[in-house]
Amino acid sequence: MIEQTPPQRKGSRPPAAQVDADGWMRGARICVSPNFDARPAHEISLLVIHNISLPPGRFGGPYIDALFTNTLDPQAHPYFAGIHGLRVSSHLLIGRNGAATQYVPFTARAWHAGVSSFDGRERCNDFSVGIELEGCDERAFTARQYARLVRVTRALMHAYPQITASRIAGHSDIAPGRKTDPGPCFDWARYRAALG
Repeated sequence: MIEQTPPQRKGSRPPAAQVDADGWMRGARICVSPNFDARPAHEISLLVIHNISLPPGRFGGPYIDALFTNTLDPQAHPYFAGIHGLRVSSHLLIGRNGAATQYVPFTARAWHAGVSSFDGRERCNDFSVGIELEGCDERAFTARQYARLVRVTRALMHAYPQITASRIAGHSDIAPGRKTDPGPCFDWARYRAALG
């Protein structure tokens, strides 16, 4: 099920990023994934940044939504035959144009990290929020993506104070040797400087 946010008036600024009591980001398009479950009794204390493009290296289209809602057509592209049965999700996707789509409320456990460990704790899905940036390891991310990521990060840090600057990691940091994202083209220095 996809629910669009209300259209903005011409010339208006996007609403400030804010997380409501149910774990939904104000201003994000909602596309609910069935791939989540209840968090165990852990605080939300980690932000994990990923990248995704479907097919790999291509941007736009319905395929990320389809993957996260278990509706990916394995005939639509040869790559999809190997992944269409995956049951995965992320909390939020930031597209190349900076638009945000939310699949899972932050209060629930999305299935984004897999086998993972951070600061001596395993099973990062239990206590983390996963944000996907539409992109790949070989291409730079857009200015709009960085701007939206910074706004989203600030909102998450406000809503979940145990997410601090030192508790933001890439997927490659929590699953080294298994994952490479957000990849060498993600500018950590730019992102952290913009966070302040």
